[in-house]
Amino acid sequence: MSNYFRTALLLAALTAIFMVGGFLLAGAQGIVIALVVAAAINLFAWWNSGSAVLRYYRARELNDPTHPLYRIVAQLAERGGLPVPRVYIIDNPQPNAFATGRSPSNAAVAATSGLLKQMNEREVAGVMAHELAHVKNRDTLIMTITATFAGAISMLANFALFFGGNRNSPFGLIGTIAMMILAPLAAMLVQMAISRNREYQADRAGALICGDPEWLASALEKLEAGARQIDNQAAEHNPATAHMFIVNPLHAHKRDRLFSTHPSTANRVARLRQMSGNVDTTPTSAGAAMTGPWSRPQPEPRGPWARK
Repeated sequence: MSNYFRTALLLAALTAIFMVGGFLLAGAQGIVIALVVAAAINLFAWWNSGSAVLRYYRARELNDPTHPLYRIVAQLAERGGLPVPRVYIIDNPQPNAFATGRSPSNAAVAATSGLLKQMNEREVAGVMAHELAHVKNRDTLIMTITATFAGAISMLANFALFFGGNRNSPFGLIGTIAMMILAPLAAMLVQMAISRNREYQADRAGALICGDPEWLASALEKLEAGARQIDNQAAEHNPATAHMFIVNPLHAHKRDRLFSTHPSTANRVARLRQMSGNVDTTPTSAGAAMTGPWSRPQPEPRGPWARK
């Protein structure tokens, strides 16, 4: 509940920045125009972004229910009380994964070939549970709302730059110029904070879905090492998509930086391991008990991703 409250508080702060900064920069009429335009742009992006991102990364859809990755996702979706999403594989050596889609009914999850090669089955299950948690929490919608307000604030700053701003501003010319710089900066900081908070929430919810926080904690450590050592050229060419991945495909962060969309991996792992021993592994939907070798404590699994 604290994570949800923190997200709500950050959204409220973003709304306040928009209302106060918008009025000082462009007046009431400017607020309405900027909000309408930003909402239209982001709603269009929200409606089409899922298929566009999958096409950009040349994701290949899995239609074989016997494929190990598809089986894992299907069992986790049943356990989490979700429809089974479309499952994709991206031919990319960097281990990573993301989820997309407007709602649980039309969601998709994608894993890179590098992730399947470097992770054992339980770690793959932890990563996919994290992505399903994003779907269940409707994080795509939350981040669309956040992007709408942040985009509207930037638009208001452009209004002030090109059209002289609000002549009735009590701060005068210097104050208006300062507001043009500070308002978009503050909005971006809040937007990044919301993104990091949603990652923490997805980690926790994902641990509950898969039933063992250690699976995701172990996977995150491997993901960070892989992202640091292996380039993701597609993400480098389009860094706007970096926030979608479970770990930043562009850089490895040692701490929660203000301008980072992802929390520190070390912090995420520490939180997950604090959960160990306190997780209720009872399935969240009737008859949703997980099966398969990765669902039981054992030595290194002998599944399709096991390595000598």
